[in-house]
Amino acid sequence: MKSKSLNFEAAEAALGVKLIANGKATQALHETVVGYQANRRAGTHSTKTKATVNGSGAKPWNQKGTGRARAGYKSSPVWSGGGAAFGPHPRDYSKNTPAKVRKVALRKAISEAAKNGKLQSVTTFSLANAKSKELAGWIKENKFTGSVLVVTKAKDDKAVLASRNMPKCSVMEARQVNAEDVLKFQQVVLVEDAMPVIAGRIK
Repeated sequence: MKSKSLNFEAAEAALGVKLIANGKATQALHETVVGYQANRRAGTHSTKTKATVNGSGAKPWNQKGTGRARAGYKSSPVWSGGGAAFGPHPRDYSKNTPAKVRKVALRKAISEAAKNGKLQSVTTFSLANAKSKELAGWIKENKFTGSVLVVTKAKDDKAVLASRNMPKCSVMEARQVNAEDVLKFQQVVLVEDAMPVIAGRIK
């Protein structure tokens, strides 16, 4: 299961897809990643306004003659314990990124990974047991540094369980990998039988 590094030309040959060599598709990549991050936001934040905060509606003191500033209600945002002015309220942050834009973004992310020396390939990948120690040993054996994403053709239950306890390692099937996943890991390892699936997604 020794890995080999894929530079830009080698990645194009292995995937059979023309990758993006210049600065094109940067906007598509940005919009796609922002969309993924926005879709994860719960949007459940909420604050009380002067109308909803608990407090008396009585005027604190007379309008004139006291020498103090005018005050109409104790729930005013300028008072301690008053309502929040322009505070956040529940909302939907989700963004609908077109499928074509997501496809271009994934191709751009893989292109950048190849250009930056982040892309690796292995002939086969399997674990005898669902053990983090075994997966960590495989990573050490291949001299991967930093965070590692392993892309398999189909879901590998043993590898997924083994990686679940490793914050800097993740094992995903090719049909689920997106542009954000490729960007956030320092090493992206493609198992050879997963390459046609990735190629089909970015053509």
